Amino acid sequence: MPPTPVDRTSAAPLWAQLEADLRRRVEAGEFRDSFPTDLQLTETYGVSRHTVREAIRHLNRSGLLTRQRGRGTVVNAARFEQSLGTLYSLFQTVESAGVDQTSEVVRCERVVDPAAAARLELDEGASLVLLERIRFAGGAPLAVDRAWLPAEVGAGLLEVDWSHTALYAELAAAGAPVPNEGWERLTPVVPDEIDRERLELGVHEAAFFLERLGARDGRPVEWRTTVIRGDRYRFVSDWTAGTGSRLRPSAD
Repeated sequence: MPPTPVDRTSAAPLWAQLEADLRRRVEAGEFRDSFPTDLQLTETYGVSRHTVREAIRHLNRSGLLTRQRGRGTVVNAARFEQSLGTLYSLFQTVESAGVDQTSEVVRCERVVDPAAAARLELDEGASLVLLERIRFAGGAPLAVDRAWLPAEVGAGLLEVDWSHTALYAELAAAGAPVPNEGWERLTPVVPDEIDRERLELGVHEAAFFLERLGARDGRPVEWRTTVIRGDRYRFVSDWTAGTGSRLRPSAD
């Protein structure tokens, strides 16, 4: 697919025109084997290296491209879909798409958190285990995940290597209760500065905010909040004949 030349008489910035044309070409299936270098793009479009870098920066932020050490800029084909109404693992969702899911631990420690304790139907001074991670898919940030568990449930998780594993798998390995029911709520948000930087999002870029209460046979064992990039993750609802939906009261 031939490139569309930039229009120097247009009010749109050159980098925005370049970004739009590169996005068009990527979504048409170009660059699957390799993405042009900055120098190649400057020569193809007749623009400065600064213009190219600005366009690439915005495409990186959107999740369409990613820079990998030793490979340069590559097309990020990893976008993920998750069905609503099911108990799922983010780890399994990513890995089942053939993409490596890794984590960087921010905190894994005992805490006292009255708000989380209330969700878990515990006294406000109850000891909890907090696992806070940055989740990566294919080396690019996907989500900031925070999970609180009652201390007796999460005690066996404090020494786990979380770089490439799933919470529910580690709960099962420790003989702790794994959620088999619960609820989840999805809200669009503009992340705060800390999570925005962790996810490499722009100032006004939105994300999904997930809240999950996981229970084992009616007993709450997990309160979780996750900020997840909306440009790399989609939720899908399936309708089946004979089933219905209903409104539920707010869990606030």
